[in-house]
Amino acid sequence: MKGITGFGHLAIKVKDLDKSLDFWEKRLGFPEMLRLKHDNGETWLVYLRITDDVFLEVFPGAENDRAPGWNANGANHLCLTIDDLDATVARIQDAGIALTSQIQMGLDGNRQAWIEDPDGNRIELMEMNPDCLQLQAIARLHAEGR
Repeated sequence: MKGITGFGHLAIKVKDLDKSLDFWEKRLGFPEMLRLKHDNGETWLVYLRITDDVFLEVFPGAENDRAPGWNANGANHLCLTIDDLDATVARIQDAGIALTSQIQMGLDGNRQAWIEDPDGNRIELMEMNPDCLQLQAIARLHAEGR
């Protein structure tokens, strides 16, 4: 749609803020940018940088210990694009994060692996291949002038 310039952020609600920040910031390497606080001084949200244009908002105070299952309504997973999946998986495993799915080829022609955050939010790690379906579709849309 004209006027939309990109994807800004994803907001997640977490049960244990410290545990989540250990995962997202310390283990995955997304630095904290800022915190917003309520008038009483309690943290309302923590803003993490994924890239210069994409961010993760982490809100404490989730009601449940785990995100809904993969078949529930709502967001299903977060996909992070990766330059070198093998090296990234090795680094993630060295940081103590277990894969929930080993590296495999997806139906879209991209290599992928899967992890979960402490609240069970599913995270796809995707290395896009030059001949993947997404890039083919983008080329087609550009050729059609869209």
